[in-house]
Amino acid sequence: MTDRDRTDAHIDRWLPVLPDLDADVEGSVVRMLHLTRHLRAVKERVLADHDLPAHEYDTLHALAGRGGRAAPSELADDLRMAPASVTARVDALLRRGHVRRIPSTVDRRRIDVELTDAGWDAWRAAMQVQGDEEHRLLGVLDPEERRQLADLLRRVMLLAERP
Repeated sequence: MTDRDRTDAHIDRWLPVLPDLDADVEGSVVRMLHLTRHLRAVKERVLADHDLPAHEYDTLHALAGRGGRAAPSELADDLRMAPASVTARVDALLRRGHVRRIPSTVDRRRIDVELTDAGWDAWRAAMQVQGDEEHRLLGVLDPEERRQLADLLRRVMLLAERP
């Protein structure tokens, strides 16, 4: 018998009430929910420790994912928000010295947003702590098990992402 976690107690509590409960499905879903909550709490603590509001971090993250430079319209698409809302975020990051506005190399009428060294540093610092926790948790699995977990979750997500 393997070690028991709080999800095992959850299943034990619900099986008498729902005898047809699939313990494997329930266990997987509840564990994914708990893991998501845990990682969200870690992220919130990290961002608070770095005095970085979540919406600013998300904008830095979107910029970093585009190599540190993007048009506001690209950020709006990445963040799934209205362009006017992105402008407000960029303004806040500009005041903090995390980004700068620069002329576009593609269209001289356009202004792009670029991460500054301070913006890169803020993003990397928050990412490092989060990444360390993710590696700590998944480090209990060997590389093949991590690959298998990723593949299994991909199969589930492909179904969830279907229209």
